[in-house]
Amino acid sequence: MKKLIASVPRFLFFTGKGGVGKTSMSCVVAFALADQGKQVLLISTDPASNLHEVLETPLTGRPTQITGQPGLWAMNIDPVQAAAEYRERIVGPYRGVLPDEAVQSIEEQLSGACTVEIAAFNEFTRFIGDDSAARDYDHVVLDTAPTGHTLRLLSLPAAWNDFIIANTSGSSCIGPLSGLKDQRLVYEAAVKSLTNSQKTLLILVARAEEITLKEAARASAELHAIGMKNQHLIINGLFQTTSSDPVAKAFSRKAEAALASMPERLARLPRTVVGFNPQGLTGLKAIRETVRGKPVICAPDIVEQLRTGSIRLLGQTERWEKLLDSLAKNGRGLIMTMGKGGVGKTSVAVAIATELASRGHPVHLSTTDPAAHIQDMLGQASPNLQVSRIDPKEENRKYVENILEEKKGTLSDEDMALLEEELRSPCIEEIAVFRAFAHAVALGRDHFIVLDTAPTGHTLLLLDATKSYHREVEKNLDGVAEEVKELLPRLRDPEFTKILLVTLPEATPVHEAARLQDDLRRAQIEPFAWIINQSFALSGTVDTLLATRGANELKYIDEVASKLANNVVILPWQPGGIKDVEQQKCSARSNTSLPAM
Repeated sequence: MKKLIASVPRFLFFTGKGGVGKTSMSCVVAFALADQGKQVLLISTDPASNLHEVLETPLTGRPTQITGQPGLWAMNIDPVQAAAEYRERIVGPYRGVLPDEAVQSIEEQLSGACTVEIAAFNEFTRFIGDDSAARDYDHVVLDTAPTGHTLRLLSLPAAWNDFIIANTSGSSCIGPLSGLKDQRLVYEAAVKSLTNSQKTLLILVARAEEITLKEAARASAELHAIGMKNQHLIINGLFQTTSSDPVAKAFSRKAEAALASMPERLARLPRTVVGFNPQGLTGLKAIRETVRGKPVICAPDIVEQLRTGSIRLLGQTERWEKLLDSLAKNGRGLIMTMGKGGVGKTSVAVAIATELASRGHPVHLSTTDPAAHIQDMLGQASPNLQVSRIDPKEENRKYVENILEEKKGTLSDEDMALLEEELRSPCIEEIAVFRAFAHAVALGRDHFIVLDTAPTGHTLLLLDATKSYHREVEKNLDGVAEEVKELLPRLRDPEFTKILLVTLPEATPVHEAARLQDDLRRAQIEPFAWIINQSFALSGTVDTLLATRGANELKYIDEVASKLANNVVILPWQPGGIKDVEQQKCSARSNTSLPAM
């Protein structure tokens, strides 16, 4: 950490997959810089930010000095609130002028990931694109960097006005630019600073896990391609042990294997490794001890504390086997696993599909996993199980080609360039996969269809809005208009559809799943159950560090069970995941009683 701090430029951007510890690492770096006598501003743009908890200070959208750490200021930018305020500025003038359904359509068009992304960018650009805004600070540390899509979009020289008004391409996130055009000079200055290696360092945060390292490599390549070439990798929470505890040994070996197979582009970057902290970095004391490299001290009776807490917690949750019984009850229908990347949606979907097939039910298992690891998880074939894969990239390619062909010759070169960039947005692939998704859902009329992915609540609402809905049906070239028409009614039918929200027993995944549940409820879709995956609290470990981690999970499990869900199942951390049918059956019964400790 000292080597990193010694050479950082003025602006530091932290990025990485949800749950890897971006906020914790940004706090550690900000603290270390403040310890050197620097004036530091720490900004979070995470909609579910826990920065105020970490720093033990109430935060707003304005810089607040952190008591107990001279030189450190922090603020929370709420991009969801910023996006809501932006939407109202755009939609407000049309209320009472346009029909209600037209206003609803505009609102939902501006509810996508890109609106939130650009609204957040709009909020913090003043600190990097306006010299006067950050003149009091030696360093500005930003927790969550803009994506390459945002930076490319805001640096395009195309005309934003007429194109935005005239565009009917189906893009759900082009709208925000029309309201942000007045700040173009600030954007250009911000992008210039971000791509200046003397001014900005991109810090990629990952854990010693294959999926988070792949995500970091993807972000590294994307941001490097648009000029953010000054990059540094932080491996957070590396667990190493000489313990004889089987769970601890397996966890350590898994981390070693992930690092050994790290993507080459990450392996070339300068690297900082931060050790495993089972208690998490919450509070000024914990951050300061991490900055100083102080070892973690665990309570001597932590294993017994965990056992007691786990017994109490199991009284609030259902058994995995009982969940499977309830899923199998109707003999057909749709089962979807939903949640953020890295929480184990695919492994849960595989476990459910193979268990239902082993009970004699015909099952179709489908995935949009680009790495197609589903076959590795399945192991031996089951006669009742059929497997398919929806390729998001291929669906996206066909969708984009259709739109570009339609617009060819009707837009100027500049407008075509802007359209092509918009078609790279996160929302577009979501819509493109929709047609294949609608076809897969229809299979549930006759047997079980298990999907390890699903459209977000935003996409469902977008397609439910009258104008957007009919436009999507008209653009459908695969003859599945009837399936599209029937999709939302099927998803809203609790007898046909069972949605399982998958999360980890940690702050960020839990709060992200809660937001996803809110989105679904806006679309009048109620989740059937929550699955808390990879819990060390139920792993059976007697290693003091991992038992401390398990004890720390209890508050998040309790939050889900008591506040967020009516039906909760917990699955223990398993070293090898689900490898074959027999292991899956064993896994399905793993929490029928408390593991021995």
